[in-house]
Amino acid sequence: MTDIRAFLERHLQAIFDSDLETYHATTVPELTLYEWYITPNRIDGIPFHDFMMTEAARAGATPLSGAALAQAGGEPRPAETLRARRRFDLANYAEQHYGDGPAAVTIASYTLLISHSAAAGVKVISYNESRVIIKFPDGLKVVHVHKSPSWNAPFQPQ
Repeated sequence: MTDIRAFLERHLQAIFDSDLETYHATTVPELTLYEWYITPNRIDGIPFHDFMMTEAARAGATPLSGAALAQAGGEPRPAETLRARRRFDLANYAEQHYGDGPAAVTIASYTLLISHSAAAGVKVISYNESRVIIKFPDGLKVVHVHKSPSWNAPFQPQ
């Protein structure tokens, strides 16, 4: 496993664990994101994720994932599914490296597979991601995230 992949897995685990300290240590404050399942617009800064992760950590909250967020406006979920076990895997993982030293840039792209295990069984959701990671003097940091569906989305909104 490369140092970048180990860093990325630590960063992603912090998001799923609602670990704000590690998330802040691995992300620049001026982060930019495109998260298609939340809004069609760019999201700027990490306060957005701070709120989402803090809310997801509350007892009885919907787990943090694209599918869960899309269902958030619906009926309350049964208690046994609220804290379902989950894991993530990075399929088709690739790294592109540019430069050396303190300003080296890496683009990591992959299909994020999120498996949820609950009373109803195991369900896997997926979407494609690219994360831009820069090596700063104080360590690696994610500076940009772009997510897209991992299925054939319609060319135009329905």
